[in-house]
Amino acid sequence: QVQLVESGGGLVQPGGSLRLSCATSRNIFSINTMGWYRQAPGKQRELVATMTSGGSINYADSVKGRFTISRDNAKNTVYLQMNSLKPEDTAVYYCNALIKPTPWSAKFNYWGQGTQVTVSS
Repeated sequence: QVQLVESGGGLVQPGGSLRLSCATSRNIFSINTMGWYRQAPGKQRELVATMTSGGSINYADSVKGRFTISRDNAKNTVYLQMNSLKPEDTAVYYCNALIKPTPWSAKFNYWGQGTQVTVSS
């Protein structure tokens, strides 16, 4: 089991920056994939960025070059640095952890409570 706690959301002007944090209750090395997702009102939840325990990273096309996912293993925390924010980035951002203990195990998916990011002038 993994508990996830997001923080860092808020109101920012277009072009501004925010850094989201996701603190995990377990050793981050035991989590196969950490990810950030977002959901805007009336829209489906979409992937923003993911990072595997091995360091492989994927970004949504809409955030490439602007967002950066990273981790601090000592703090068991993952981050999402968001720069050059746009109004269309406005959404609730969720931290996700995917765990597959062995190749024959089921996948276990965990979600944080979400943190609101609002980009507006």
